Amino acid sequence: MPALIIVVIVILLVAFLAAAYNGLVKRRNRTQEAWSQIDVELKRRHDLIPNLVETVKGYAAHESGTFEAVTIARAAAVSAGATGDPAKVGAAENVLSQSLRSLFAVSENYPELHASDNFRDLQEQLTATEDKIAFARRYYNTSVRDYNIALQSFPRNLLAGTFGFHAAEFFQADAVDREVPQVSFGADAPSVPTVPTVPPVPPEPPEPPEPAPPTA
Repeated sequence: MPALIIVVIVILLVAFLAAAYNGLVKRRNRTQEAWSQIDVELKRRHDLIPNLVETVKGYAAHESGTFEAVTIARAAAVSAGATGDPAKVGAAENVLSQSLRSLFAVSENYPELHASDNFRDLQEQLTATEDKIAFARRYYNTSVRDYNIALQSFPRNLLAGTFGFHAAEFFQADAVDREVPQVSFGADAPSVPTVPTVPPVPPEPPEPPEPAPPTA
């Protein structure tokens, strides 16, 4: 009888450890998948930038310093992306975002550029890509949070070192770089409609009390 109890305890322990291990594997794979989504959108962003620079250069060829800064920042971002290190990628992408803002600031000085369908299309594609990056970042950081919590919780933390699990890094962005780079189109820019103010509804007057029944 004692031997049977020991066997049952061992089976339960092995089952528990297997479930803990499989849970860590699942969370780690989810985190890696989330990072791959960020990587796809960042590559799409990098592919759009050369065409954007060439389009602006066609109207503002003398702004060579701005074009060079964007080109260098893009090359650095591509190199950082090859490392797969969220900290390096985040820092490089922040610098690239700042250089893109400088490029859009230059473009505002050329009204004829605003009328270019190619420029508008590239700007819209970049905006859509930035939105997808922001969504992918949120999903990735949520996955990292859940994975790290599971990794640091007992008894999973006992398995981490033995089976090679390591905490994942968050993909951070500077506060100024969380905003999508935008360019205004002057008088052609659509105005934001204002929401009319609805006056408050006055409270209904209280109902008068019912008259007391007559006394005999």
